[in-house]
Amino acid sequence: MRQNSTVEQAVGSLLGLVDGETAERVRARTGLPSPERSKATAERLRRAWTWATQLPASVALWILENDDPELNAVVWRYISTDSGLRRAIARGVPFGPGRTGTIPVDRTLPGAENEIPESYVRHGLVGSLREVDSMAAGRAAASMVLTRADWQTVGEADGERPLPGYARWALSVRPDCPPSVRAGFGSHAKFTHRVRQVGVYDGPAEYVMSEGPAIRVLEVLAMGHVLFPNRVREAEDALRPLVREHLGDREEAWAVLAQLVESFHGNVPELVVTAGAIA
Repeated sequence: MRQNSTVEQAVGSLLGLVDGETAERVRARTGLPSPERSKATAERLRRAWTWATQLPASVALWILENDDPELNAVVWRYISTDSGLRRAIARGVPFGPGRTGTIPVDRTLPGAENEIPESYVRHGLVGSLREVDSMAAGRAAASMVLTRADWQTVGEADGERPLPGYARWALSVRPDCPPSVRAGFGSHAKFTHRVRQVGVYDGPAEYVMSEGPAIRVLEVLAMGHVLFPNRVREAEDALRPLVREHLGDREEAWAVLAQLVESFHGNVPELVVTAGAIA
């Protein structure tokens, strides 16, 4: 079976938000193929994730929440700057809500975990974070925060006496940093900007409603039922009213969307509204 193009994936992910009869009419009008099967989507992920170096941090976390060793190995390849997540994957730390113990590690996982920081060996988890005096030291110390218990310890330590700024920064940009711990680090505009720069979002709904360009977001959404099946409904529910209002069963509007999506620089809501207005 041929793999759908990026444009076909993007438009197809939105077509899934309208009724089946409308979707079939639009496909006939625009020449779009039927949705891909899950197997083809998973194969695309493994073979041709060309934009993976720009994978938002939260999307990586939602994928890891499956606790699927094969998907974990795929994500491991694309988070080279996040030593903490890599270390957790290599050790079989679970990310799924409520899961305890360890999970299997895929045999194809390339390489081993990063070297354990010397400051951690000397001072322990909280001690190494309190010793941080640079961004590099912050990243190294933060890479040893792996489990839910570790995050609880970090949050309590910061509550007793604020951790150094670089340590807070390195911890806050970790997508698995619990919202309650991140909130304790502060809400200054520069701090919020740093978190958003790496792609940390409150959830899939916020991601699809604000991130751009639209085609990248829709490509992720198109693979959502394979990548983060337990969270994809949040994204779809956020977009569904907008799609039905501005595109609905208007075949011309869908045709315009298909023409615009590849070169459109705005986010998904802006794309949908623009296509509807032009049509």
